[in-house]
Amino acid sequence: MLGTIRAFWNDQRGVAMILVAIMLPVLIGFAVLAIDMSRANGLHNDLQKGVDALALATAAELDGRADSITRANLAKTTLLTNKTKFSTSDDPTSHDHTLAVADVTVTYLTGIPADDSITLSAAGVDANGVNWASTDPKAVTFSLVTVNASGLADGAGAFATIFPASFIGSKDTFDIQPQAVAGFVQSICETVPLFMCNPFETTDPLTSKTIQQAFASGDTYSREVQILKVNAGENPGPGNFGLLDNNLTSLRDAIAMGTAGTCYNRNAITTKTGVTLGQVNTGLNTRFAIYSGSLNSQDKNFAYRPSTNVRKGQKSNMCNKYSPVSDGSALPLPPGANYTKGKSDKITSQGFWSAYWLANHKTNYVNVPSKTNPTGVTSEPASRYDVYRYEIDHPGLVEDQSNNPTKEVGTPQCYKGSQAPTDSPDRRLLNMAIIDCIANTAKINGHVQIKPDGYASVFVNTPIAKQDNSKDDEDSTAGEKPISLEIVDVDGGFANNTLVDKAFRNEAQLYR
Repeated sequence: MLGTIRAFWNDQRGVAMILVAIMLPVLIGFAVLAIDMSRANGLHNDLQKGVDALALATAAELDGRADSITRANLAKTTLLTNKTKFSTSDDPTSHDHTLAVADVTVTYLTGIPADDSITLSAAGVDANGVNWASTDPKAVTFSLVTVNASGLADGAGAFATIFPASFIGSKDTFDIQPQAVAGFVQSICETVPLFMCNPFETTDPLTSKTIQQAFASGDTYSREVQILKVNAGENPGPGNFGLLDNNLTSLRDAIAMGTAGTCYNRNAITTKTGVTLGQVNTGLNTRFAIYSGSLNSQDKNFAYRPSTNVRKGQKSNMCNKYSPVSDGSALPLPPGANYTKGKSDKITSQGFWSAYWLANHKTNYVNVPSKTNPTGVTSEPASRYDVYRYEIDHPGLVEDQSNNPTKEVGTPQCYKGSQAPTDSPDRRLLNMAIIDCIANTAKINGHVQIKPDGYASVFVNTPIAKQDNSKDDEDSTAGEKPISLEIVDVDGGFANNTLVDKAFRNEAQLYR
């Protein structure tokens, strides 16, 4: 009996089965855990892609307009009709769950911490206690999207594991909460490297208006705005203009071609000191088929083409200088009256146009409708831009010959290029930054970043003339007359959207 027991004790046959029986649960546990980690990682990646897309979609609407948050919320609701596949704790056999609005928190922010290591809560408060969240649609530029713990598994708030963690005192679920931050970036690309001081800015907050407010109320309509660079050492204010940094070697070429060679951030532009007014004049006047100074050889170059309507009150064959006739036989678009801070009174009477129409079209004025009036009223006296467009849009008017002896026509006689000028884009429209120069006095005369009040589409009424018209346009001793403009459109929620559609580029990008 004792020998039988000793033989059994020393018998090692089947010992592997014992080891397998002991280790099998461990091996299966590690295998199941690896499967869970793989599933969780796959789910996290899928959800991360989802919140990235949601952050980009909502941030793309944060353009500073009054309805930006409303549009962002609509984008959120629309995008969340998609489905994301993941495990559910109450029914492991079901893998489809609609990620609903209640499953995510979307918070709109005015900014984010510069250091990416500083975390943000779903409410927009960073680890240092700074609250970046805001409900002001004009102030927010970032969208923070966080998947809620209660939104992962049909309300259970967790990812259901296969590994039975409850056997070792843990839970069979855990949270997966990816987060994404995207921001709105708006740039303007087709613009000249000029800024104009806001002619509606005052030192009194009760009377000062943004360019968008002035436009929406109709205050900009039909006013002539005359802008001129201030003398050295003086601070620019309403009625002045200056330069912006650009990527083109020649300021003259940037003005003539209508592009700064770079895109400007909607919220940050850099001013540039020193204005060579002769280059500004020479560049702008190509739009009227006037090729003076260093551009006298560019009359065949399509990049320097004129507008399709260059009527300006001078002889058609005078190609190198602006010298309006004085006998009234041909007239430019008429100037305004009673200038205050660079802007004239509005046009108040249809009779304002009688002399212009009679001299250039030899007939009585036809009461052109005020089509571009931002208030929507078309019966007011037309603006200069309205009359200019009316001449283009009605066959024969641009070609009309003015009275003797000038006999001017509106078609560009001095442009010799083989490719004819086109009406789109309109060469007498410029996109220009508008700056509150009173509020930014200390920053204007240096290479300093400034947030512009906005951007405007401005119409160039007439070529730029010299005080001493006997001298060349690029002669700095000739003295400068102001640049004559009309504001046709602005950016923002009150605009006619012609500027945004043609010039602005809206982009949303992920930051976290």
